[in-house]
Amino acid sequence: MQNIIRFGVSIDEKLLDRFDSIISEKGYVNRSEAIRDLIRDMLVKEETSDPEAGVIGTLTLVYSHDVHEISDKLNDVQHEHFGKIISTVHVHMDEHNCLEVLLLKGSASEVKRIADNLLAIKNVRHGKLTVTSAGHYHE
Repeated sequence: MQNIIRFGVSIDEKLLDRFDSIISEKGYVNRSEAIRDLIRDMLVKEETSDPEAGVIGTLTLVYSHDVHEISDKLNDVQHEHFGKIISTVHVHMDEHNCLEVLLLKGSASEVKRIADNLLAIKNVRHGKLTVTSAGHYHE
């Protein structure tokens, strides 16, 4: 069993009230769980900021399939990086718009470069890369 350390935090009452409201809405059973998640998030951000760190990323892209050749351009870039793109999901949002989610794995710099190449394709309407790691820190 891990050693549990209890510590106190001084915090402005209004800030704590806002925090309590948010964690209640999100379904946390107590402040400790919410604070642990915030700390884990900060540690993952720090870990994945190293360009050589191994990461897993999800890239979400939204585009109109009515634009000529956009699917071909997206596929070309994906095929160039087939070893780093583990999986893709393609969803028809409506009769004109598509959403694509790619799962990428590699170093932080590789994953970011691939995402930037895809996001820069003309007529990609929106996109976002989210990266995470297995959390090589100790809890």
